Amino acid sequence: MKTRVRELRQAAGLTQQQLADLVRVSSRTIISIEKEQYSPSLMLAYRLALVFGVSVEELCCLEENKRLEDEQFEDL
Repeated sequence: MKTRVRELRQAAGLTQQQLADLVRVSSRTIISIEKEQYSPSLMLAYRLALVFGVSVEELCCLEENKRLEDEQFEDL
């Protein structure tokens, strides 16, 4: 799933480890989210959104991800 975690983290001037500490996960989790290899749980997405002062929808690009998913099903 595409997220804005990397963009928001960099804009906030945080390292991956600093962000991980703020939301109580490992830096490996943040790295995996940023590489789109792992989708955060709802609670983790909420914690990340709180850190950055954005909505979960904005953090997780939900509108864009839904559109992309819908397009995949149209092709079937």
